[in-house]
Amino acid sequence: MFDIERWQEIFDTIRKNKLRTFLTGLSVASGIFILVILLGFGQGMQNGIAKEFENDASNRIAVWTQVTTKAYKGLNPGRSIQMRNGNLNHIETRFSDQLEDRSGMFRVRNALVNYKKESVGYSVQGIHGGYQFIENQFISQGRYINYEDHRNVSKVAVISNTIKKEIFKDGTDPLGEYLDISGLKFKIVGVYGDMAGEREEERIFIPMSTAQRVFNGADRVNNLYFTLKPVENFEQAVAESMKFSKDMKSYLQEAHTVSPDDESAINVFNTLEEVKRFFNLITGIKMFFWFVGICTIIAGVVGVSNIMLIVVKERTREIGVRKALGAKPWSIVGMILHEAIFVTAISGFAGLIVSMGLLEIFGPYIEVDYILNPTVNFNVALTTVFVLIFAGAVAGFFPAWRAANIQVIDALRDE
Repeated sequence: MFDIERWQEIFDTIRKNKLRTFLTGLSVASGIFILVILLGFGQGMQNGIAKEFENDASNRIAVWTQVTTKAYKGLNPGRSIQMRNGNLNHIETRFSDQLEDRSGMFRVRNALVNYKKESVGYSVQGIHGGYQFIENQFISQGRYINYEDHRNVSKVAVISNTIKKEIFKDGTDPLGEYLDISGLKFKIVGVYGDMAGEREEERIFIPMSTAQRVFNGADRVNNLYFTLKPVENFEQAVAESMKFSKDMKSYLQEAHTVSPDDESAINVFNTLEEVKRFFNLITGIKMFFWFVGICTIIAGVVGVSNIMLIVVKERTREIGVRKALGAKPWSIVGMILHEAIFVTAISGFAGLIVSMGLLEIFGPYIEVDYILNPTVNFNVALTTVFVLIFAGAVAGFFPAWRAANIQVIDALRDE
């Protein structure tokens, strides 16, 4: 039942101690404010990391080679490792039950690309059809490189939206047009876009077999790319992806006579492994944010306890009079607790409203490196405020219990 006289007493007390109450309330409000803002930016970091990795397939695995750094089986360090078609075929056969998409890549060195009399400076790469899904590319016009192109060693090319804008400024339909690549004519059969944006659209793709055969590539492969079949949950996906990476690397090391502890010769980039590493880092950062926020809140709760002690001291005579007139100990406890809960609740909700408002207004416009749209779960923030109110009640209980145990005669003598 709402006791208007009790709340009037609370307001009177707050007015008498307005400076101390304001500072204590500010401390509590700032604790909630800091915690919510920090949690929001923790989520913003997670959003930013997720966006960085979503530009490619989430389970993408890339392989490239360099030179050996350790002697092994009588072979000196400094050997260049060159992957071959046979390596890709072996991996595809051995891990066929795990692979979803795969592609090799052969880079055409020093390719000269011309359209009619205009020269363009874009790289040319030979790939398999699965590369589209590995790189999360989409088709704007026509089609992508396919298996038949690879099998027939077709002289076809796929260009990007960016290249289309540069070469076909007059609005000419690029499909069916021919590019001159180092003196050979390649028919444009498709236009692609990349989810990562224009920075990934500076490449012209041709069939892998064509790139190797007509540009003296023999059976050499510069890079291997794979995606694995989806599984039930993230942890299982990471475990299977890491096992695949390890087994594949072991095979390539054995096939090219590379020391198992040579970390330079054969390199594997596993997107899921990197995602897990970043998420673990973000979890650690979030825990630190929680620690900082909770420490700030504790400081505010201690402030509530201190001001209640001061209130009890200043109202000692009043408490003595109340007890002399028959006030029960729990009514004295309730009087002090009401004030503690009131200060904590008002301050906590003020901090919550301001912080959530700032995140809602400015959060969608924040998009910097690895931080995107910082937000916080409202239920989590609200629960934190209620925990804070409970903590404030606990903090106020001890001064209240002290007040309830003051002897009447001692209270009336107090000056």
